[in-house]
Amino acid sequence: MSTDNIEIHPVTDKAGRAAFVDLGRIFAARVPHSVPQLRREQLELIDPARNPFFAHARVELMIARRGGRPVGRISAHVDELALAVPTAQGFGPGTGFFGYFDAEDEAVARALLAAAEARLREWGMHRALGPVSLSIWEEPGLLVHGHDHAPTMMMGHHPPHYRGWIENAGYAQAKSLLTYELDITRPFPQLIQRVVAAGARNPRIVVRPIDKRRWDREIATVLAILNDAWSDNWGFVPFTPAEIAYAGKKMRAVVHPELNMIAELDGEPVAFMMTLPDMNGVLARIDGRLFPLGWLALLRWLRKPMGADMRVPLMGVKRALQNSRLASQLAFMLIDRIKDNATGLFGSKRGEFGWILEDNKGMIAIADAIESRPNREYLIFAKML
Repeated sequence: MSTDNIEIHPVTDKAGRAAFVDLGRIFAARVPHSVPQLRREQLELIDPARNPFFAHARVELMIARRGGRPVGRISAHVDELALAVPTAQGFGPGTGFFGYFDAEDEAVARALLAAAEARLREWGMHRALGPVSLSIWEEPGLLVHGHDHAPTMMMGHHPPHYRGWIENAGYAQAKSLLTYELDITRPFPQLIQRVVAAGARNPRIVVRPIDKRRWDREIATVLAILNDAWSDNWGFVPFTPAEIAYAGKKMRAVVHPELNMIAELDGEPVAFMMTLPDMNGVLARIDGRLFPLGWLALLRWLRKPMGADMRVPLMGVKRALQNSRLASQLAFMLIDRIKDNATGLFGSKRGEFGWILEDNKGMIAIADAIESRPNREYLIFAKML
């Protein structure tokens, strides 16, 4: 496709995927407070042979060039599992996605979005959502508030002007995703402390760390709770067995049992909270490079990430309990135990959790109760094709 001397070509091979990743790294380096990610990990996410997302998705990566020079990139993709989601939950039949959006100027942005939309129409889609890169579980949304500080791991970071370019191309806000930050050195309000203490006296409740000796079983338990707990949420797409295995393999090195807990009720796992030391801190120091000595710094950090910020990317309580007082009690117990371990064992001072849907009243109420505050907002945009 060619528009105003802008040529857009699909990525078709390994060299093209490398060029796609490297172009994104160039754009990211221009944005204040961005953190360079591991190139190897970025390549793996867009490799059909390695990322199980591709088993249920059609993906086309595209690079824009002007005068032979790369000036932008985008993906167009259709997730077959998202097509099966009820329309009321945000996706559903006819909904495709764009992602990995970077552009040198608005003309390039328009051309890239038009190219992604054309591909989605060819695939039979009548609605585009984005940016979502690639899965809703990876990096959803465009950063619109919170540009003044670095993101935590697994969260995107984009220049402010992208919003206007996307909106000028006919897109409107579909959903807002929020992250919250918390000074974890401060004690919780007295009411929350009483709720936690009451839970600790309840013999039916056990809060325990993940057992890494039974890793495969434990990660399957966590993601089974997640698939149940989030199943009614906007944008929910279930993890497949292959994705569960893939996620478990990827996360094992950064999971510390003291920071990742499962709550059991009468011996049954019913809630969990996953907390990861923010790897972006060390990635910033090694500039996202493992060689020549970055791997050594990363290895040392993984063993004992002292002083790291903490990020809670996932937590959930089974649906059967979600309308009961027990749901919030379990959540507060998990948060309290992990907060104490993060400060006492790792010397951490700051936590961040999210993303949280703007209309998830239960999670927002929990965030408010522990006196956290919103610090970043991401928007997912939609357009009828």
